[in-house]
Amino acid sequence: MTRKLRTYRDLAGEDRSRIGEQVGAQRRRVEERLRAVRHTVAVMSGKGGVGKSFVSAALATALAEAGEQVGVLDADLHAPTAARMLGVSGGPVEVREQGVLPAIGALGVRVMSTDFLLADGAPLAWREPKHEKFVWRGTLEAGVLREFLGDVMWGALDVLLVDLPPGTERFSALAEFVPSLAGVVVVTIPSDASLRAVQRSLGVARDAGIRVLGIVENMAGYVCGRCGGLAPLFAGDAAQRLAAAAGAPILASIPFDPAAQVAADGGVAAPAGAAAAAFVALRAALLARLEAS
Repeated sequence: MTRKLRTYRDLAGEDRSRIGEQVGAQRRRVEERLRAVRHTVAVMSGKGGVGKSFVSAALATALAEAGEQVGVLDADLHAPTAARMLGVSGGPVEVREQGVLPAIGALGVRVMSTDFLLADGAPLAWREPKHEKFVWRGTLEAGVLREFLGDVMWGALDVLLVDLPPGTERFSALAEFVPSLAGVVVVTIPSDASLRAVQRSLGVARDAGIRVLGIVENMAGYVCGRCGGLAPLFAGDAAQRLAAAAGAPILASIPFDPAAQVAADGGVAAPAGAAAAAFVALRAALLARLEAS
């Protein structure tokens, strides 16, 4: 049996809650706040453990090194990590009459994250009604994302990277809030398990009509600490198969370098060695795709 779901657009008669008006105002606020942002780009994976936040932070650093004005919105509300990788520690954000000021990370990257709103190590908790908490939680999380987009004074940016959590729900909300989304960068590792998870994310992007800018193959190999050579870390060709399915290029293949991960954990997202060269290639490929859009 097919069931038709009603939306606020289907409301008949007097709308005493003025929900339609409220939704319209929220959309306009996001649009106005992002008007000076040239490209808003989602970074997603569909699977945890592939190093997506590391890719987001290091890519932001690489873009800033090239003179681009960059922002990072960490949309992983429950497990935010991008801000610390960019050298920004937790703490209260500055709220002004016009909006919220983003924190300033390495090389001037502007950052917003729930990491700034929570005590160190404290989980994100909601004051939702006790009944049907799972329903309210999704609504509240979408509301936080909308406020990060519409209330933060991002200013003039060349690229705003939105680091999404695993799964597809937050991406769907982002696509609703930002109809002008430039596209999505999809992060995977070579394994078959990552392939299957990321395929679902690509399907959601396709259904939403969002352009896939390209695939990033993370942990493409292991950098030997003694000889500097590159050895396989995972079996599989997920990046190649995903790129073929999406009709999009592999933007970069990034080797796993333990030193780069240690540096990122310490607040330095700019990798060195083979990983650094890969992020330079990623930066160039992404900018080329954005300019071609």
